[in-house]
Amino acid sequence: MVIEPLSEGYYYHIYNRGINGENIFNREENYRYFLHQYQYYLSDAVDTYCYILLKNHFHLLVFVKENIEVERKDGKGFIRLDASKQFSHFFNSYAQAFNKMYKRTGGLFESPFHRKQIKEDIYFTRLVYYIHTNAQKHGFVQDFREWNHSSYKTVISDYETFLKREELLKWFNGKGEFEKFHLSDQSFS
Repeated sequence: MVIEPLSEGYYYHIYNRGINGENIFNREENYRYFLHQYQYYLSDAVDTYCYILLKNHFHLLVFVKENIEVERKDGKGFIRLDASKQFSHFFNSYAQAFNKMYKRTGGLFESPFHRKQIKEDIYFTRLVYYIHTNAQKHGFVQDFREWNHSSYKTVISDYETFLKREELLKWFNGKGEFEKFHLSDQSFS
């Protein structure tokens, strides 16, 4: 199977799960560390619109930035970032820390990670709903708004965030319409 690299200038649904459906998050600190490492490795390469982290899988809605160059760590020039490689570095970093914490070995995530290019506005809109309501869909909570490891609460808050909150709320014509859309009965997945 040939996996296409992430193309600059496009939106993507990125998702993955633990090998054999195993948990990739066991404690609260795992969720925090995942987001910390995600920002460290990917904030220069992608804009993030929303996410959900569940016990054995996650979903992200991202935009791959164009022509991203960052200064080399040795200070000798610049290096062009490749979003696909940045995701790989991120997954490896998280898996190594997770393995060390839980005294396990081997891969943690399915490989390659899944990605779908978003080519239609309706898919973008539906994906935001799908991501935010995924914990309810899988029975982790009765009401998706109760799940603490989703970007939903951050989007409707005023707290500082790495998310492209203003752009996302503008897409839905404001916070009120964003919340109303999430509370409507969406019959798609």
